Amino acid sequence: MDNEIYVIGHINPDTDSICSAIAYAKLKRVLTGGEYKAKRAGQINSETRFVLDRFKVTAPSYLSDIRTQVKDIEIRRTEGVKKGISLKTAWSYMRKNNVVTLPIINQNNQLEGLITIGDIAKSYMDVYDNRILTKAETPCINIIETLEGELAAGDSEEIFTEGKVLIAAANPDLMENYIEKGDIVILGNRYESQLCAIEMSAKCIIVCDGAKVSKTITKLAQNNNCTIIRTPFDTFTAARLINQSIPIRFFMTTQELITFTTEDYIEDIRESMTKKRYRDFPVLNKDGRYIGMISRRNLLNPRRKKVILVDHNEKSQAVDGLEDAEILEIIDHHRLGSLETISPVFFRNQPLGCTATIIYQMYCENSIEVEPQIAGLLCSAILSDTLVYRSPTCTEIDRTSAEELAQIAGIRVEEYAKKMFAAGSNLTSKSPEEIFYQDFKKFTAGDLVFGVGQINSMNQDELEAIKEKLVPYMQKAFRDHGVEMLFFMLTNIIDSSTELLYQGTGSKELLVNAFKLDKDSDIIYLKGVVSRKKQLIPALMITLQQDNV
Repeated sequence: MDNEIYVIGHINPDTDSICSAIAYAKLKRVLTGGEYKAKRAGQINSETRFVLDRFKVTAPSYLSDIRTQVKDIEIRRTEGVKKGISLKTAWSYMRKNNVVTLPIINQNNQLEGLITIGDIAKSYMDVYDNRILTKAETPCINIIETLEGELAAGDSEEIFTEGKVLIAAANPDLMENYIEKGDIVILGNRYESQLCAIEMSAKCIIVCDGAKVSKTITKLAQNNNCTIIRTPFDTFTAARLINQSIPIRFFMTTQELITFTTEDYIEDIRESMTKKRYRDFPVLNKDGRYIGMISRRNLLNPRRKKVILVDHNEKSQAVDGLEDAEILEIIDHHRLGSLETISPVFFRNQPLGCTATIIYQMYCENSIEVEPQIAGLLCSAILSDTLVYRSPTCTEIDRTSAEELAQIAGIRVEEYAKKMFAAGSNLTSKSPEEIFYQDFKKFTAGDLVFGVGQINSMNQDELEAIKEKLVPYMQKAFRDHGVEMLFFMLTNIIDSSTELLYQGTGSKELLVNAFKLDKDSDIIYLKGVVSRKKQLIPALMITLQQDNV
């Protein structure tokens, strides 16, 4: 994932945006061997879906936001521990791995809690009664490991749940007054003391200084269900260490845990981190399973996602969060927009009818064979963007490229184009919102922001039906986007004309001035205007600039 580079078109992508991303990612993989992946910043329209299905190409996956995420930063792979381990084991692991927080997980790798060095220190400093060991339901194996001992009698899987811990320093007569059933007794090598503890129904005796235990005592302990542990430590040390055998589940934090997922955005988690004084925070994957830890330090120099933009160079048309990404290249055929980059980038912009034409040139320049599948995508993009050579944006280079690609892909241009446009213009069954966002872009002229959508069709009746749906929807779209003006082009491919819907104060006046129209007409009909890029946008921009002079 660290080496992935995304090749992505504009939001509300058209056929050129999708097909160019796929073809260019393929070219970059062949040239560099890198992990270039085509992505899309919006939903695929009907025309593009037809193209992808026709050439059996999987659609790029959706990328809604390109801001840096938790999965883009260094995640410390602190191994999770089980809640039954002892405080001493946890402390040793922390020191060995230089960490201050341990994640506690279950058998399914799901987070159950956290324990910090502060929690362990608190367990040592707080005063507990002598029944804390059994209140915490401490396993026998924990005591054996903590005291570096060995089991002389009993079951290491035994869990002590009742009784107190005490030191048998007195003679047996006095011991009888304070040893109770279920107690854990720390004592030395005196046979009488060991015998007394067992006879008083102690649950466990801990024999210190590595003293040997007689066969008689061992047999008696077995008969009385009493565990015997031998430790090399002296009585004082054993008494000091034994509370370190308490399982960490007794002290771990389980409530109100602050966790992040790999999909969370760095920008969003910074605030949560600053509100809490924790050093480390657990990271979970999309399935809720623990994978590692992060701290505030990890956010200082996060790795930016790397991206190549195709078919656009304006921030308003780009995927969300682009300002946090590292732009490596821009391949486009539109006017220069408002996009700024932190460092120099490879920028190829040519006044052609389609980005796919530029990418086909790059295949040829690098002597890379264009496979029939890729050729079909590139040819479709050119036919779509140039309206089968009818658009004024179409150049001879576009036409020649499309014809060469059609031959490689094995398609007849006119016949194929009719099917492609028919699939794309079959919109009568779609909602106004689906139609509106099929091909919608925002533009900026000084301080003014306006949006322009477009639909191409070979059927005037279908355009009329679409118009009935869009006219009332335009008001909602205008409010949602917060732009000063909103336009929508209903373009008839056959007779090369466009009817323009408009919304916003001054929008009609702008169109009247830009195209020298009759002021009294409510219908804006533009004969010979089919290109948003080369005919509509330049006319609007020039008029807006003149108005501001």
